Amino acid sequence: MLLLALAAPPALAQDAAVPDPAPPPEAPVTLQAPPPPDAAPVVPAPPADAVVHDLDAADAEASAAVAEADGRNVGWLAILPALIAIAAALLFRQVIAALFLGVWLGAWIVTGDLATGWFTGLFATVQVYVLAALADADHAAIIIFTLMIGGTVGLIQKNGGTAAIVDVATKWARSAGRGQMATALLGTAVFFDDYANTLIVGGTMRPITDRLRVSREKLAYIVDSTAAPIACLALTTTWIGYEVGLIGTAIADLPDYDEGAYSVFLNSIPYSFYPILALFFVYLVAGTRRDFGPMLAAERRARETGQLYRPGSNAEAAEAEAEAMTPPPDAPKRLVNAVLPIAVLVVGVLAGLFITGRAAVIEGGAEMTITNVVGEANSYTAMMWASLASVLTAVALTVGQRILTLGDTIDAWYAGMRTMLLAIVILVLAWSLANVNDALGTADVLVDALSGAVLPGFVPAIVFLLAAATAFSTGSSWGTMGILMPLVIPLAWGVLAADGLHTSGEYHHIIYSTVSAVLAGAVWGDHCSPISDTTILSSLASSCDHIDHVRTQLPYALTTGGVALLLGTIPTGFNVPWWVMMPICALVLVGVIRFVGEPVEPEPEPEPVA
Repeated sequence: MLLLALAAPPALAQDAAVPDPAPPPEAPVTLQAPPPPDAAPVVPAPPADAVVHDLDAADAEASAAVAEADGRNVGWLAILPALIAIAAALLFRQVIAALFLGVWLGAWIVTGDLATGWFTGLFATVQVYVLAALADADHAAIIIFTLMIGGTVGLIQKNGGTAAIVDVATKWARSAGRGQMATALLGTAVFFDDYANTLIVGGTMRPITDRLRVSREKLAYIVDSTAAPIACLALTTTWIGYEVGLIGTAIADLPDYDEGAYSVFLNSIPYSFYPILALFFVYLVAGTRRDFGPMLAAERRARETGQLYRPGSNAEAAEAEAEAMTPPPDAPKRLVNAVLPIAVLVVGVLAGLFITGRAAVIEGGAEMTITNVVGEANSYTAMMWASLASVLTAVALTVGQRILTLGDTIDAWYAGMRTMLLAIVILVLAWSLANVNDALGTADVLVDALSGAVLPGFVPAIVFLLAAATAFSTGSSWGTMGILMPLVIPLAWGVLAADGLHTSGEYHHIIYSTVSAVLAGAVWGDHCSPISDTTILSSLASSCDHIDHVRTQLPYALTTGGVALLLGTIPTGFNVPWWVMMPICALVLVGVIRFVGEPVEPEPEPEPVA
């Protein structure tokens, strides 16, 4: 998120992680009484942000040392930490060790000293990069929100609210297929933010899908593959304001181009092949009850043995935690105890977005439109407000109905938060790796490698691959957008201008497709990457082993992404209408699931003909 805060224009950056330096106050505010007149003078403490600025300075000095040692930059070494982390995570199935290894290797490279840098880089891993990840205000907000959501889930499980949801849902979702379809529908309905989506849908639907013997891997896939795609396609979400701001900044300097940023975004939606097809494939898999690859094995394991996760996986630790949140035998199964806290969370986020966005619009003097309000809203503040209100609502319902004592309620809240600690550790390490990538200039290396002279029709496809590689290596869709959007829109315009096509409205689809390719590629790379924050949250919200989630989702993401690229982005780049290629892409995916996929459960034998 550091990249996000640096890349976004001032009006859209949500609580910049590092505030501008300010002179220290004349007297620090403390809880102690003022010193007597004859006391020794009080030396003011350094401001809190001094630590963060020192970390940034250390980062800059380390990067400069590397550049000096290499002559210009570190070249291909910039992508090595991310590649090592990804390979180690997939090979050893230990994501924490893999992320730490990646951060350590990157810190070693940053020092520019191959002989002793491994030692100094080891301590810089914690002192510089982990600390910087925790000191980021946006990251801290996500941690608070995640803990609060975990606490709410713990409370509604302990007070019997989740059991009531399970009873109601299973009256309709009486099969694994229907349970998956219900999860996909809920994932589509919670469209306004991907973080809120994963935590709400995963925590709410897990008991239901467990009862129906749906594997945790399948639950995590549905949660992950509905969260970001719907958040980047819906017209008013926390993503859209940020993206529109980036588009506006990028097109402001294009000569002879006067289309509004939001209009560019709307025109880019039909070219967003991967997000649209990812959502379609989720419903296709759920509706046909067919799977392939590692997901097929996971689903058959769950149906045939009732083992919802791989034996020996990290999900077993989550199961031990879940036992602490089992409701007492006499707890009532009241739907309100679960629905009301969740409703407060959802409505609270929307209200927070409106309040913070409206205040920012008034302060900036802009027109009061829904687009401007959402674009200027502070989603982190909104999520923290809503999560606190949700916890307090759950506490009031639990204690007010005398289901649990106040002490037992606090214990249930803490048990719920404790289930999120592993997710937070992984998130912090992923953010630390992103800081290392930033210091090494990983994104710049990727851009330089793929920004040669190309035909205009191939520009969106190259941007799609570049965004996917960046998101895969950094684990951040928002960071990828912030890095690439200001670069690739002028690149596309320049390629058109080189052929004298930039003044022809007939070729503006190249701009629209390029804009959509940044977002679609970022989401695709995010879905494939084991260091992605949303992928990590999807795993933990679903109580699924993270590497198992990545391994089972990867074939589906690669299949959908390949179809989107080859049959969507490339043909439309050469002026084939999107409305021709989108149905073709969907039909190809139907063919894949029909001829490559296999039924999870044996199909019933046909009745003999009389």
